[in-house]
Amino acid sequence: MGRRDNKATVCGGEPECNTMSYMKPTLTIRLPQDLRAELEAISREDDRPVSDIVRESLRRYIAIRQFRRLRGKVLPFAEAQGFLSDEDVFRALS
Repeated sequence: MGRRDNKATVCGGEPECNTMSYMKPTLTIRLPQDLRAELEAISREDDRPVSDIVRESLRRYIAIRQFRRLRGKVLPFAEAQGFLSDEDVFRALS
């Protein structure tokens, strides 16, 4: 197995192949010990990796934040049409 050039290597006598890495970027955060302990407990209870729980939590946070931002943009238009509460919307759709 020798190098032929900088782009490809010979793989066990087979035609040239490329080795690529598909690692995703990582993010390092600092957590207070109590929060880390709670996260690890949830991880054990749910039998899920901590990183999966953190990713899901971030996705939910981002979705809620986007919803609130959009709601703030449309709220003046809804109020102008007389929609002042969730009940108003429910009545209009029922």
